[in-house]
Amino acid sequence: MKIKNLLFAASALAMSFSSMAQSNLLNAKTPDEIGKKTPAQLISDNDKPLPYGYVHDRDVLMGKAIWEMIDIDQRINFPLYYPIDTAFVGKDRRSLFDVLIKNIKNGKITEVYTDDYFNTKKTFKDMSSSFTFIDTIPAGKDYINDHYDEFYPKSTTRKVKKGKAWVTETVPAAPAAVLDAQYIDKRELSAQDISGYKIKGYWYFDKRQGELKYRLLAICPVAPEARDIGKENGDVIELFWVYFPAIRDILHEAKAFNDKNSAMPITFDHLLNSRRFNGEIYKEENVYGDRQVADYMKDNAQNQLLESERIKEKIRNFESDMWNY
Repeated sequence: MKIKNLLFAASALAMSFSSMAQSNLLNAKTPDEIGKKTPAQLISDNDKPLPYGYVHDRDVLMGKAIWEMIDIDQRINFPLYYPIDTAFVGKDRRSLFDVLIKNIKNGKITEVYTDDYFNTKKTFKDMSSSFTFIDTIPAGKDYINDHYDEFYPKSTTRKVKKGKAWVTETVPAAPAAVLDAQYIDKRELSAQDISGYKIKGYWYFDKRQGELKYRLLAICPVAPEARDIGKENGDVIELFWVYFPAIRDILHEAKAFNDKNSAMPITFDHLLNSRRFNGEIYKEENVYGDRQVADYMKDNAQNQLLESERIKEKIRNFESDMWNY
């Protein structure tokens, strides 16, 4: 009975600290030491993402590009979404979107594109309009109309001597009033507004190793534009596409929550490469210009899901057929 009570107390203590999930938690003598790794930990943590093996084109017996949609409303995909608060006390934990956008801003992620075929590069300045929306609310426009002369004062004229002649020039008047913040509608896109992620990957059969493998190529956050935040039927857009192999080092440093063992958080690189998420196929590489499933399975969500499963099974069956005669 004492052993059971001891185990229960230990598990309760572990659960109380599970939200923190920071290093040096059990060895810290003061709260300031929590999260600070010892020299030995820094040495052991000085690792890199598991490198991809070289694959020769002649070794690819079958290959097909596949696009999937990851819905963050599904529980299995929560580690990609939470925590949505960038001021979260767990210093080692950030949402995937926060990791991506932070490193795009500081210039560490440069392989950012407008589309999933990597044709045109994109900077944060190019997509700033999608992240920030500023407008005057109707009440503010009415206030400006009622105090029009204060916001748009009339220009004045003055005579200026240029050479031997006097010339009349117009002097624009500076606005005397500034609209109060209560009349300004400002919306900024944040991690909590993300609807999901689109990913592009490549399934291939390596004939040298006799195995069906997967290689993630690109990832794209999907969200409404800043102007549509809060609207019930707002359309979602592809914010940007990032070439995945170029950001593996950054994602290896970022940690996601491990629900089974908070003492061992999983890196986003490991989480995505090991496919610890659920995604629905919405497009495959095909002869029709890579048309989407929704383009030929119109207005029928059930048939679209069934078609997604059919594409998945077609790829799986190729490996199965290799070993059946």
